[in-house]
Amino acid sequence: MSLAVANRYARAFVDVAVAARLNPAEVQEQLLSFGALWQESPELRGILLSPAVSVARKRAVIERLCARLGVGEKVRNFILVIGGHRRLALYTVICQAVEARMDERMGLLRARITSAREITASQQSSLEAALASRTGLPVRCDFAVDGALLGGAVARIGSTIYDGSVRGRLEELRHKLAEERR
Repeated sequence: MSLAVANRYARAFVDVAVAARLNPAEVQEQLLSFGALWQESPELRGILLSPAVSVARKRAVIERLCARLGVGEKVRNFILVIGGHRRLALYTVICQAVEARMDERMGLLRARITSAREITASQQSSLEAALASRTGLPVRCDFAVDGALLGGAVARIGSTIYDGSVRGRLEELRHKLAEERR
């Protein structure tokens, strides 16, 4: 249910951001700056999540923090709406949904690349370019490391998986050998 709620807030905010012609990178940066405070301050979470603290007090705290962080009016209002509807516990999930919706609106595909070890910036750029060439659309990649892959990488775009890992090749070989035995 939390993902459904996050997606509702994200869709509504992205509609507002697009109508106001906000820069998606700036919006994301502002959301992340507030999110960083949210993540690193248990006191802040305690105040903003506590039912004992008045809504007016919470609003004042959010407004003061947003002013200090240089958060724009539309983003500040969005955070206030989330807080006013007692959804700040979902802040991180909502921000992820906003980023995904913004990418959709801009025509970007999201890809998750998992490699056996850390890959360099030039390798990351090459992978993004190869995926963009394959899909015909610009691709934004998130990178992760999973040593269990043994070597190579796995790319996931939506429900499509491109498996170039050693583990994947070994699994494929195992299935072929099992088929031949039958």
